[in-house]
Amino acid sequence: MTSQASTEYEKYYVPEKSRLAICATAGLILSIFGAASIMNDMTFGDPEESTYSWSIFLVGLFFFMATLFSWFKIAIDENIAGLNSAQLKKSYVLGMFWFIFSEVMFFFVFFGTLYYVRSLVGPWLAGDGEGGRMNYLLWEGFEYAWPMMQTPQEAVGGAAVQPIANNGDFTSAHTSMAFADAHAWYAWLPMWNTAVLLTSSLTCHFAHTNILKGDRSKFNRWLGITVALGMFFLYLQFMEYYEAYELFGLTLNSGIYGSTFFMLTGFHGFHVFMGMTMLLIQLLRSVIGKQFTAEDHFGFEASSWYWHFVDVVWVFLFLFVYIL
Repeated sequence: MTSQASTEYEKYYVPEKSRLAICATAGLILSIFGAASIMNDMTFGDPEESTYSWSIFLVGLFFFMATLFSWFKIAIDENIAGLNSAQLKKSYVLGMFWFIFSEVMFFFVFFGTLYYVRSLVGPWLAGDGEGGRMNYLLWEGFEYAWPMMQTPQEAVGGAAVQPIANNGDFTSAHTSMAFADAHAWYAWLPMWNTAVLLTSSLTCHFAHTNILKGDRSKFNRWLGITVALGMFFLYLQFMEYYEAYELFGLTLNSGIYGSTFFMLTGFHGFHVFMGMTMLLIQLLRSVIGKQFTAEDHFGFEASSWYWHFVDVVWVFLFLFVYIL
């Protein structure tokens, strides 16, 4: 005699085929190509010659953002309709985990570049290491220090007499953004940026604890404060860039110090903008759509993970770019 046990399986919702992934990839490629072209024009381009770099970048960015908007709307509608199973929600968690991990690797490359430049390339050009005996033939008079206030090109007399790698004219900044060069601690914008971003991480945590309690009013209040602090951070970074360009002479043409500074802080600023936009969407969903509950609020939860990640990256960036 055999016994037969019946097992019920939870249905796993599989969406219809979609071209959204292809559209998002196309928009991302266009925006990256346009951004690279803009930086290339700023370094080597002719100011009198008009290019389509900004147009390509803006079209690609708009296309990418519009695709994400449509994609996320579909995912939200599916969740509201009750199509998301428990297993599918676990897939969302894993997907967000791997997305944040990819972002960690992204910034790891930039921090690795900064380490390579500061600890290896700079000293080598100044004569350290096994190749030091040859460097005086190429960059005679160059003395390495970080932040680099004199490029090797300037040390040998400019681009016209540069022995190799004559890829354009580079002029170092006369003041760095480091704390040691700040004319007053209270006017040092990176310090205020740090205070604003760390405070926003705390207010985001308060929002999370209140949605877990089912208190929508306090959740909306703390989340609104978090979004406002994110916007304020971006404003302060805009003012910092204005100060760097107009007052300190620190630009993308300021050699490797200017390049690493703007690449690290610029990409982080873009991630802050993305995180702030994600949190703003969750705020609108809560205020207008009344969509979050104590048991179902993954959209906000995933956005909060990303926001805390952005804050942690800034702590390392603040230490290695501005302090050490």
